[in-house]
Amino acid sequence: MSPPPPHQTQLPDWDGLKLRVRTLIGSHRVMIFSKSYCPYCNKVKELFRSLGVEYYALELDVTADGPSIQQVLVELTNQRTVPNVFVNGRHVGGCDSTFQAYQNGSLQKLLGDSKDAEPYEYDLIIIGGGSGGLACSKEAAVLGKKVMVLDYVVPTPLGTSWGLGGTCVNVGCIPKKLMHQAALLGQALQDSRKYGWQYEEQVKHNWEIMVEAIQNYISSLNWGYRVSLREKSVTYLNSYGEFVEPHKIKATNRKGQVTYHTAETFVLATGERPRYLGIPGAKEYCITSDDLFSLPYCPGKTLVVGASYVALECAGFLAGLGLDVTVMVRSILLRGFDQEMAEKVGAHMETHGVKFIRKFVPSQVEKLEEGMPGRLKVTAKSTEGPEVFEGEYNTVLIAIGRDACTRNIGLETIGVKINEKNGKVPVNDEEQTNVPYVYAIGDILDGKLELTPVAIQAGKLLARRLYGGSSTKCDYINVPTTVFTPLEYGSCGLAEERAIEEYGKQNLEVFHNLFWPLEWTIPERDNNTCYAKIICSKHDNNRVIGFHVLGPNAGEVTQGFAAAIKCGLTKELLDETIGIHPTCAEVFTTMDITKSSGQDISQRGC
Repeated sequence: MSPPPPHQTQLPDWDGLKLRVRTLIGSHRVMIFSKSYCPYCNKVKELFRSLGVEYYALELDVTADGPSIQQVLVELTNQRTVPNVFVNGRHVGGCDSTFQAYQNGSLQKLLGDSKDAEPYEYDLIIIGGGSGGLACSKEAAVLGKKVMVLDYVVPTPLGTSWGLGGTCVNVGCIPKKLMHQAALLGQALQDSRKYGWQYEEQVKHNWEIMVEAIQNYISSLNWGYRVSLREKSVTYLNSYGEFVEPHKIKATNRKGQVTYHTAETFVLATGERPRYLGIPGAKEYCITSDDLFSLPYCPGKTLVVGASYVALECAGFLAGLGLDVTVMVRSILLRGFDQEMAEKVGAHMETHGVKFIRKFVPSQVEKLEEGMPGRLKVTAKSTEGPEVFEGEYNTVLIAIGRDACTRNIGLETIGVKINEKNGKVPVNDEEQTNVPYVYAIGDILDGKLELTPVAIQAGKLLARRLYGGSSTKCDYINVPTTVFTPLEYGSCGLAEERAIEEYGKQNLEVFHNLFWPLEWTIPERDNNTCYAKIICSKHDNNRVIGFHVLGPNAGEVTQGFAAAIKCGLTKELLDETIGIHPTCAEVFTTMDITKSSGQDISQRGC
């Protein structure tokens, strides 16, 4: 064919283009008409990759006849956008239509002869039997789905393991709060003399009796979870789950026996485990919170390494039980929490016997003597100079943070992306990973809160969205929490530092006050130690964007106010609320001193 005359545009060979498009559609199992820069096109490609399905993509933005091919597609499908997806010659549609077809199963039928395709063994498999995984599994089962839960505890270097229920029940919130209570009872015994209680015998604490009672209670919870799963017809395997191919996992039990299972959908709920120091003697001689709560002997003189809430909570109740406790801190206390409150927590612990070694990190732990407990030598280096510290302890407890359990479960095999820095899983606002049939909840989520009630809520809501027709998503904003140090610290909303970053100091008003619990006045202890603070946004009707309280029963106080904050609590509403007298919580209804005023907030009486 001769070229067109000068200044004359050659018209597309429409018949040739239509034949080309039909040939592409007919000769590829999955044909995607795409554009290389389009995020929706990439999302569809990711879906087929996660399913292990090969596809052919024609990038219209880098193809000479791209615009003309797109016009042919408009005539053929009445769809003007990309991606334009065809499976085995049939038009599926764009991104939304493709994902909808995947969710309702029609895409899988199009991909192969549904009569020959092997059905999945389960509707849902959850890897991880902690709070979030159990909540999700039971909700899905109630909604009529066939569900399996895999839960396996890799023993600690000291050999500690536990039953069904995850960190919170076995080595977290539950035993922590009970040991905290044991320490508070010791303080109450001291206070009781001032209230007229007289007792002659020497009061001492028995570690073994406490641990046995706590472990018996935890065992009852473990059994209760297994019964609950059985009642809801959820299959439970005490096995380690690992992906071996799309929609398929390998489950290995303690005896090394292997089984394979398939499911349409998977939820990752593997949680986290304590991080160890990368120094000589750390794994050989040190313990973590995974070991502490079932330790068969009293830990004796203890060095707690770290400044996390786990570190300070453990140091607090150990000291409250009468032990000699030192906390070694690399930088700041309670990173991520309000730093004014964190320093007040530390100051109170120091006045009650906990010693702090600041700006030091351990470099070596050596065993000096066998025993239960034995004797250890700790060498530490300053973070600010050449100074070296050496000390002897019976027990060294490491609490420097936790790592997500995501690196050894085969996620790379099916293409699930993780944050390589911390092992956490990025998800969208529906807890969906980059692989459409895999979701994640709980502590392993990147950028989300590591709290048991959050995992439970997310798990329930996810099951309802997947199987119950719900659209409600988990709200990660204004989640209340409490640090159970000897003087409890409850918070909801923003730390003061974060509020200043987001709103600007000039746009905030901070109200605060010290208070003295009535119960502490008779023993005459800890006046001007308890502290309350609210952070308000001036230009939003003084809405409360940060709530902080340091005092007894801070968790109980914070929980109630958290509901009000969800409803848009303002300073005016607090002022209009009549307090319950005499309580600690009433301080929030009478606060009239701002930080900016510089007025004295010291208390002299009830």
